[in-house]
Amino acid sequence: MATKTTKNIDEYLHSLNINGLRGRMLRLPAPKGKDKELLVVYGHHASIERLYGLALELNRYGTVTMPDLPGFGGMDSFYRIGKKPSLDNLADYLATFIKLRYKNKRITVMGMSLGFLIVTRMLQRYPDLAKKVDLLVSTVGFVHHDEFRFKRRNYLIFRYTSSFFSNWLPALFIKHVLLRPSLIRFTYNRVADTHSKLKDADEAEKNHRINFEIILWQSNDIRTYMDTSVTMLTADLCNMQVDLPVCHIAVKDDRYFNNDIVAQHLKIIFSKVTIMESVVSAHAPTVIATAKDIAPFMPQKLRRLLAKR
Repeated sequence: MATKTTKNIDEYLHSLNINGLRGRMLRLPAPKGKDKELLVVYGHHASIERLYGLALELNRYGTVTMPDLPGFGGMDSFYRIGKKPSLDNLADYLATFIKLRYKNKRITVMGMSLGFLIVTRMLQRYPDLAKKVDLLVSTVGFVHHDEFRFKRRNYLIFRYTSSFFSNWLPALFIKHVLLRPSLIRFTYNRVADTHSKLKDADEAEKNHRINFEIILWQSNDIRTYMDTSVTMLTADLCNMQVDLPVCHIAVKDDRYFNNDIVAQHLKIIFSKVTIMESVVSAHAPTVIATAKDIAPFMPQKLRRLLAKR
């Protein structure tokens, strides 16, 4: 069953400052009798608030920590210090965070979508950190651009449009013209009947989700969003192995990834791959999923692994 807690997120948010970049970190203390340390790395178009339901559900098994990523969740972007949000820079940031927070501790690491791409690159660049990981979990993660299910035409549009808008002047136009709340609301309302995040919602819930989407689009740095979109659409991590097993949560009708190709690539990189199919059909839970919403997303096999001491 899902956790019944109603913990106020504000009580568990802490300031984060790494290499001059300021953001936040969620830290949920472990329940009595649990000693696991679980690190969650969220994905694209996300924030701590979006994944709070997942953090609450994982909190049943130990202490959960979820840091902001540079340019995401309102955190300063790499551009602020003259760097690009490249995959290597994001991996280095995550490695620094782990070295600072888990000096003498073993951890369970869960990466979601883009978050898993960052985790994998970190483990490739810092193989010593793999020795600290008790359990590695990919939640609808990916490691190669060929895993996307986009048609060739759509892929090229996404790839080169993202590249163009990752430049500072086009990104400035998006930020100050296209990402106004009224325009975001109008756009989502126009596609509400067919949009995967909105089509199952009643009017009140639809407005609630759109309000949250407005917050996400305005809190996340648009240049970072576009630059990391290019990273995802050109990624190829299959040239270096990681000496760790991985548990991969796949969803049957993932609209983004071909699960068979994902599995093939994971087997190239990791020492062992265990595929766990979620009973839900969407790529990820709704944008403001609660712990109760998240519960069906987590396979029982994973729960048993998390429950082990």
